[in-house]
Amino acid sequence: MTGTQGKLPRLGFLGLGWIGQHRMQALLEAGACEVAVVADPSESVRERVRALAPQAAVVSSLDEMLAHAIDGAVIATPSALHASQALQLLERGVAVFCQKPLARTAQETAAMVDAARRADRLLACDFSYRHTEAMRRVRQGVAEGEIGEVYAADMVFHNAWGPDKSWARDAALAGGGCAIDLGVHLVDLALWVLGFPEVRSVDSRLHAQGRRLAPGAGEVEDYAVAQMDLASGATVRLACSWNFSAGRDAVIEAHFHGRGGGLSMVNRAGSFYDFAAERYSGNQRSVLTEPPDAWGGRAIVQWARRLAAGAGFDPGIATAVQVASVIDRIYQR
Repeated sequence: MTGTQGKLPRLGFLGLGWIGQHRMQALLEAGACEVAVVADPSESVRERVRALAPQAAVVSSLDEMLAHAIDGAVIATPSALHASQALQLLERGVAVFCQKPLARTAQETAAMVDAARRADRLLACDFSYRHTEAMRRVRQGVAEGEIGEVYAADMVFHNAWGPDKSWARDAALAGGGCAIDLGVHLVDLALWVLGFPEVRSVDSRLHAQGRRLAPGAGEVEDYAVAQMDLASGATVRLACSWNFSAGRDAVIEAHFHGRGGGLSMVNRAGSFYDFAAERYSGNQRSVLTEPPDAWGGRAIVQWARRLAAGAGFDPGIATAVQVASVIDRIYQR
Protein backbone atom coordinates (compact mmCIF):
# COMPACT_ATOMS: atom_id res chain seq x y z
CA MET A 1 0.00 0.00 0.00
CA THR A 2 1.23 3.51 -0.75
CA GLY A 3 0.76 6.44 1.60
CA THR A 4 -2.45 8.34 1.00
CA GLN A 5 -2.49 11.29 3.38
CA GLY A 6 -2.74 14.53 1.44
CA LYS A 7 -3.27 13.01 -2.00
CA LEU A 8 -5.91 11.08 -3.89
CA PRO A 9 -5.94 7.37 -3.06
CA ARG A 10 -5.03 4.97 -5.85
CA LEU A 11 -7.91 2.52 -6.10
CA GLY A 12 -8.51 -0.83 -7.71
CA PHE A 13 -12.00 -1.88 -8.79
CA LEU A 14 -12.87 -5.57 -8.62
CA GLY A 15 -16.10 -6.44 -10.42
CA LEU A 16 -17.50 -3.88 -12.84
CA GLY A 17 -21.12 -4.70 -13.46
CA TRP A 18 -23.81 -2.04 -13.14
CA ILE A 19 -23.18 -1.22 -9.48
CA GLY A 20 -19.38 -1.35 -9.77
CA GLN A 21 -19.39 1.06 -12.71
CA HIS A 22 -21.80 3.45 -11.00
CA ARG A 23 -19.70 3.58 -7.84
CA MET A 24 -16.58 4.25 -9.91
CA GLN A 25 -18.38 7.04 -11.74
CA ALA A 26 -19.48 8.61 -8.44
CA LEU A 27 -15.87 8.70 -7.24
CA LEU A 28 -14.63 10.19 -10.50
CA GLU A 29 -17.34 12.87 -10.51
CA ALA A 30 -16.43 13.76 -6.92
CA GLY A 31 -12.72 13.89 -7.75
CA ALA A 32 -12.15 11.54 -4.81
CA CYS A 33 -9.72 8.99 -6.23
CA GLU A 34 -7.31 7.93 -8.92
CA VAL A 35 -8.53 4.82 -10.73
CA ALA A 36 -5.32 2.80 -10.89
CA VAL A 37 -6.56 -0.62 -11.99
CA VAL A 38 -9.84 -2.30 -12.91
CA ALA A 39 -10.47 -6.05 -12.86
CA ASP A 40 -13.31 -8.11 -14.28
CA PRO A 41 -13.37 -11.60 -15.81
CA SER A 42 -15.58 -10.42 -18.70
CA GLU A 43 -13.69 -9.05 -21.70
CA SER A 44 -16.73 -7.06 -22.87
CA VAL A 45 -17.06 -5.42 -19.45
CA ARG A 46 -13.36 -4.57 -19.41
CA GLU A 47 -13.70 -2.90 -22.80
CA ARG A 48 -16.65 -0.77 -21.65
CA VAL A 49 -14.77 0.36 -18.56
CA ARG A 50 -11.80 1.64 -20.58
CA ALA A 51 -13.92 4.62 -21.59
CA LEU A 52 -14.57 5.53 -17.94
CA ALA A 53 -10.96 5.23 -16.83
CA PRO A 54 -8.66 5.26 -19.87
CA GLN A 55 -5.57 5.74 -17.70
CA ALA A 56 -6.21 2.62 -15.59
CA ALA A 57 -4.55 -0.74 -15.98
CA VAL A 58 -7.15 -3.29 -17.11
CA VAL A 59 -6.84 -6.86 -15.82
CA SER A 60 -9.04 -9.92 -15.36
CA SER A 61 -8.38 -11.06 -11.77
CA LEU A 62 -7.58 -10.01 -8.21
CA ASP A 63 -4.14 -11.60 -8.43
CA GLU A 64 -3.33 -9.41 -11.42
CA MET A 65 -4.73 -6.37 -9.61
CA LEU A 66 -2.41 -6.98 -6.66
CA ALA A 67 0.60 -6.63 -8.95
CA HIS A 68 -0.20 -2.90 -8.98
CA ALA A 69 0.37 -0.43 -6.13
CA ILE A 70 -3.04 0.50 -4.73
CA ASP A 71 -4.25 2.07 -1.50
CA GLY A 72 -7.77 0.68 -1.56
CA ALA A 73 -10.03 -1.65 -3.48
CA VAL A 74 -13.74 -1.57 -4.31
CA ILE A 75 -15.36 -5.02 -4.35
CA ALA A 76 -18.53 -5.50 -6.42
CA THR A 77 -18.38 -9.22 -7.15
CA PRO A 78 -20.76 -12.11 -6.29
CA SER A 79 -21.33 -12.32 -2.53
CA ALA A 80 -19.59 -15.69 -2.19
CA LEU A 81 -16.31 -14.02 -3.18
CA HIS A 82 -16.46 -11.02 -0.85
CA ALA A 83 -14.82 -12.57 2.21
CA SER A 84 -11.92 -14.33 0.47
CA GLN A 85 -11.19 -11.33 -1.74
CA ALA A 86 -11.35 -8.86 1.14
CA LEU A 87 -9.09 -11.02 3.31
CA GLN A 88 -6.52 -11.24 0.52
CA LEU A 89 -6.57 -7.46 0.09
CA LEU A 90 -6.52 -6.57 3.79
CA GLU A 91 -3.65 -8.96 4.45
CA ARG A 92 -1.71 -7.05 1.78
CA GLY A 93 -2.45 -3.76 3.56
CA VAL A 94 -5.14 -2.59 1.12
CA ALA A 95 -8.26 -0.83 2.44
CA VAL A 96 -11.60 -2.23 1.24
CA PHE A 97 -15.01 -0.86 0.28
CA CYS A 98 -17.39 -3.75 -0.33
CA GLN A 99 -20.86 -4.08 -1.74
CA LYS A 100 -23.56 -5.40 0.55
CA PRO A 101 -23.89 -7.93 1.97
CA LEU A 102 -20.38 -7.63 3.37
CA ALA A 103 -20.35 -11.44 3.35
CA ARG A 104 -22.78 -14.38 3.28
CA THR A 105 -22.71 -15.17 7.01
CA ALA A 106 -21.82 -13.59 10.34
CA GLN A 107 -18.77 -15.85 10.54
CA GLU A 108 -17.43 -14.59 7.21
CA THR A 109 -18.27 -11.00 8.15
CA ALA A 110 -16.46 -11.28 11.48
CA ALA A 111 -13.38 -12.67 9.72
CA MET A 112 -13.32 -9.61 7.45
CA VAL A 113 -13.70 -7.21 10.36
CA ASP A 114 -10.97 -8.99 12.34
CA ALA A 115 -8.62 -8.83 9.34
CA ALA A 116 -9.24 -5.09 8.94
CA ARG A 117 -8.58 -4.57 12.65
CA ARG A 118 -5.31 -6.52 12.55
CA ALA A 119 -4.14 -4.65 9.45
CA ASP A 120 -5.43 -1.28 10.72
CA ARG A 121 -7.10 -0.70 7.37
CA LEU A 122 -10.35 1.07 6.56
CA LEU A 123 -13.14 -1.41 5.79
CA ALA A 124 -16.60 -0.17 4.81
CA CYS A 125 -19.81 -1.64 3.40
CA ASP A 126 -22.12 0.00 0.88
CA PHE A 127 -25.14 0.44 3.16
CA SER A 128 -26.13 3.25 0.84
CA TYR A 129 -29.62 4.02 2.18
CA ARG A 130 -28.05 5.41 5.37
CA HIS A 131 -26.85 8.25 3.18
CA THR A 132 -30.20 9.44 1.83
CA GLU A 133 -31.23 12.82 3.21
CA ALA A 134 -34.57 11.26 4.15
CA MET A 135 -33.02 8.51 6.27
CA ARG A 136 -30.57 10.89 7.90
CA ARG A 137 -33.48 13.12 8.87
CA VAL A 138 -35.43 10.21 10.33
CA ARG A 139 -32.44 9.10 12.38
CA GLN A 140 -31.83 12.64 13.61
CA GLY A 141 -35.46 12.97 14.67
CA VAL A 142 -35.41 9.70 16.58
CA ALA A 143 -32.12 10.61 18.29
CA GLU A 144 -33.44 14.03 19.31
CA GLY A 145 -36.62 12.57 20.77
CA GLU A 146 -39.05 14.13 18.29
CA ILE A 147 -41.41 11.16 18.57
CA GLY A 148 -40.50 10.01 22.06
CA GLU A 149 -39.45 6.46 22.86
CA VAL A 150 -39.66 4.21 19.79
CA TYR A 151 -41.63 1.06 20.52
CA ALA A 152 -41.98 -0.34 16.99
CA ALA A 153 -40.66 -0.11 13.45
CA ASP A 154 -42.01 -1.39 10.14
CA MET A 155 -39.46 -1.87 7.36
CA VAL A 156 -40.42 -2.78 3.78
CA PHE A 157 -38.55 -3.37 0.51
CA HIS A 158 -40.71 -4.92 -2.21
CA ASN A 159 -39.19 -5.05 -5.69
CA ALA A 160 -41.44 -5.69 -8.69
CA TRP A 161 -38.33 -6.94 -10.48
CA GLY A 162 -35.64 -9.41 -9.49
CA PRO A 163 -31.89 -9.84 -9.90
CA ASP A 164 -30.66 -10.30 -13.45
CA LYS A 165 -27.52 -12.23 -12.48
CA SER A 166 -27.84 -16.02 -12.18
CA TRP A 167 -25.51 -16.17 -9.17
CA ALA A 168 -27.98 -14.05 -7.15
CA ARG A 169 -30.47 -16.92 -7.31
CA ASP A 170 -27.94 -19.52 -6.18
CA ALA A 171 -27.99 -19.90 -2.37
CA ALA A 172 -24.36 -21.02 -2.22
CA LEU A 173 -23.13 -18.03 -4.20
CA ALA A 174 -25.45 -15.35 -2.80
CA GLY A 175 -25.97 -16.59 0.76
CA GLY A 176 -29.75 -16.49 0.29
CA GLY A 177 -32.42 -14.66 -1.65
CA CYS A 178 -34.32 -11.43 -1.13
CA ALA A 179 -33.67 -11.40 2.63
CA ILE A 180 -29.91 -11.09 2.21
CA ASP A 181 -30.22 -8.91 -0.90
CA LEU A 182 -32.89 -6.42 0.21
CA GLY A 183 -33.61 -7.34 3.82
CA VAL A 184 -30.02 -6.65 4.82
CA HIS A 185 -30.67 -2.95 4.14
CA LEU A 186 -33.79 -3.06 6.33
CA VAL A 187 -32.02 -4.76 9.23
CA ASP A 188 -29.14 -2.29 9.00
CA LEU A 189 -31.39 0.78 8.86
CA ALA A 190 -33.57 -0.32 11.77
CA LEU A 191 -30.61 -1.07 14.04
CA TRP A 192 -28.67 2.02 12.89
CA VAL A 193 -31.56 4.37 13.68
CA LEU A 194 -32.15 2.70 17.06
CA GLY A 195 -28.48 2.66 18.11
CA PHE A 196 -27.72 -1.03 17.50
CA PRO A 197 -29.47 -2.50 20.55
CA GLU A 198 -29.20 -6.20 21.35
CA VAL A 199 -31.56 -8.32 19.27
CA ARG A 200 -33.20 -10.71 21.72
CA SER A 201 -35.15 -12.86 19.25
CA VAL A 202 -35.82 -13.25 15.54
CA ASP A 203 -38.80 -15.04 13.97
CA SER A 204 -39.11 -15.42 10.20
CA ARG A 205 -41.03 -16.94 7.32
CA LEU A 206 -39.56 -17.50 3.85
CA HIS A 207 -41.42 -18.26 0.63
CA ALA A 208 -40.51 -19.14 -2.97
CA GLN A 209 -43.18 -18.54 -5.62
CA GLY A 210 -45.82 -18.68 -2.90
CA ARG A 211 -44.54 -21.87 -1.26
CA ARG A 212 -43.43 -21.78 2.36
CA LEU A 213 -39.80 -22.90 2.64
CA ALA A 214 -38.54 -25.11 5.43
CA PRO A 215 -35.35 -23.99 7.23
CA GLY A 216 -32.27 -25.13 5.38
CA ALA A 217 -34.24 -26.10 2.29
CA GLY A 218 -31.46 -24.80 0.07
CA GLU A 219 -33.90 -22.87 -2.12
CA VAL A 220 -33.66 -19.14 -2.66
CA GLU A 221 -36.63 -17.21 -1.29
CA ASP A 222 -38.39 -14.44 -3.19
CA TYR A 223 -40.52 -13.29 -0.23
CA ALA A 224 -39.49 -12.93 3.40
CA VAL A 225 -41.06 -11.61 6.58
CA ALA A 226 -39.36 -11.38 9.95
CA GLN A 227 -39.83 -9.91 13.40
CA MET A 228 -37.03 -8.78 15.68
CA ASP A 229 -37.59 -8.21 19.38
CA LEU A 230 -35.00 -5.82 20.82
CA ALA A 231 -33.55 -5.48 24.30
CA SER A 232 -35.04 -1.97 24.41
CA GLY A 233 -38.51 -3.51 24.28
CA ALA A 234 -39.12 -2.36 20.70
CA THR A 235 -40.37 -4.67 17.97
CA VAL A 236 -39.16 -4.43 14.36
CA ARG A 237 -41.12 -6.04 11.53
CA LEU A 238 -39.49 -6.60 8.15
CA ALA A 239 -40.90 -7.60 4.76
CA CYS A 240 -39.06 -7.85 1.44
CA SER A 241 -39.49 -9.52 -1.92
CA TRP A 242 -38.43 -9.96 -5.52
CA ASN A 243 -40.84 -10.05 -8.47
CA PHE A 244 -43.63 -8.78 -6.22
CA SER A 245 -46.97 -7.54 -7.55
CA ALA A 246 -46.51 -4.11 -6.01
CA GLY A 247 -48.37 -2.08 -8.63
CA ARG A 248 -45.20 -0.03 -9.06
CA ASP A 249 -41.48 -0.66 -9.46
CA ALA A 250 -40.75 -0.71 -5.75
CA VAL A 251 -42.12 -0.09 -2.28
CA ILE A 252 -39.29 1.04 0.02
CA GLU A 253 -40.33 2.32 3.44
CA ALA A 254 -38.96 2.65 6.96
CA HIS A 255 -41.51 3.63 9.62
CA PHE A 256 -40.57 4.32 13.24
CA HIS A 257 -43.41 4.54 15.76
CA GLY A 258 -42.87 6.44 19.00
CA ARG A 259 -45.04 7.34 21.96
CA GLY A 260 -45.21 10.88 20.58
CA GLY A 261 -45.69 10.25 16.87
CA GLY A 262 -44.02 8.68 13.86
CA LEU A 263 -41.12 9.29 11.49
CA SER A 264 -40.78 7.62 8.11
CA MET A 265 -38.68 7.36 5.00
CA VAL A 266 -40.84 6.54 1.96
CA ASN A 267 -40.05 6.22 -1.72
CA ARG A 268 -41.94 8.44 -4.12
CA ALA A 269 -43.94 7.09 -7.09
CA GLY A 270 -42.41 3.63 -6.86
CA SER A 271 -38.90 4.97 -7.43
CA PHE A 272 -35.73 3.16 -6.38
CA TYR A 273 -34.01 6.55 -6.01
CA ASP A 274 -36.46 9.23 -4.82
CA PHE A 275 -37.18 9.37 -1.08
CA ALA A 276 -38.98 11.68 1.31
CA ALA A 277 -38.92 11.96 5.10
CA GLU A 278 -42.26 12.46 6.83
CA ARG A 279 -43.48 13.01 10.39
CA TYR A 280 -46.87 11.86 11.64
CA SER A 281 -49.05 12.85 14.57
CA GLY A 282 -52.43 11.17 14.68
CA ASN A 283 -54.02 11.83 11.29
CA GLN A 284 -51.65 14.71 10.51
CA ARG A 285 -48.65 14.42 8.19
CA SER A 286 -45.80 16.83 7.53
CA VAL A 287 -43.11 16.43 4.88
CA LEU A 288 -39.57 17.01 6.15
CA THR A 289 -37.47 16.31 3.05
CA GLU A 290 -38.26 15.72 -0.61
CA PRO A 291 -36.26 14.55 -3.64
CA PRO A 292 -34.18 15.15 -5.65
CA ASP A 293 -31.24 13.87 -3.64
CA ALA A 294 -28.08 12.49 -5.28
CA TRP A 295 -27.30 9.95 -2.55
CA GLY A 296 -26.15 6.86 -4.46
CA GLY A 297 -22.40 7.47 -4.28
CA ARG A 298 -22.17 9.13 -0.87
CA ALA A 299 -21.03 6.06 1.05
CA ILE A 300 -18.13 5.29 -1.29
CA VAL A 301 -17.08 8.93 -1.63
CA GLN A 302 -17.01 9.23 2.16
CA TRP A 303 -14.82 6.11 2.39
CA ALA A 304 -12.41 7.41 -0.27
CA ARG A 305 -12.09 10.79 1.42
CA ARG A 306 -11.43 9.18 4.79
CA LEU A 307 -8.81 7.00 3.12
CA ALA A 308 -7.20 10.11 1.61
CA ALA A 309 -7.06 11.63 5.09
CA GLY A 310 -5.11 8.62 6.36
CA ALA A 311 -7.89 6.81 8.23
CA GLY A 312 -7.20 3.29 9.42
CA PHE A 313 -9.54 0.74 10.97
CA ASP A 314 -13.00 2.05 11.86
CA PRO A 315 -14.52 0.14 14.82
CA GLY A 316 -17.98 1.09 13.55
CA ILE A 317 -17.76 -1.62 10.88
CA ALA A 318 -18.28 -4.18 13.66
CA THR A 319 -22.01 -3.39 13.48
CA ALA A 320 -22.01 -5.28 10.17
CA VAL A 321 -21.43 -8.46 12.18
CA GLN A 322 -24.60 -7.81 14.18
CA VAL A 323 -26.54 -7.21 10.96
CA ALA A 324 -25.17 -10.44 9.48
CA SER A 325 -26.07 -12.38 12.62
CA VAL A 326 -29.70 -11.23 12.28
CA ILE A 327 -29.69 -12.40 8.65
CA ASP A 328 -28.32 -15.77 9.82
CA ARG A 329 -31.19 -16.00 12.31
CA ILE A 330 -33.73 -15.13 9.61
CA TYR A 331 -32.40 -18.12 7.67
CA GLN A 332 -32.28 -20.18 10.90
CA ARG A 333 -28.69 -21.21 10.28
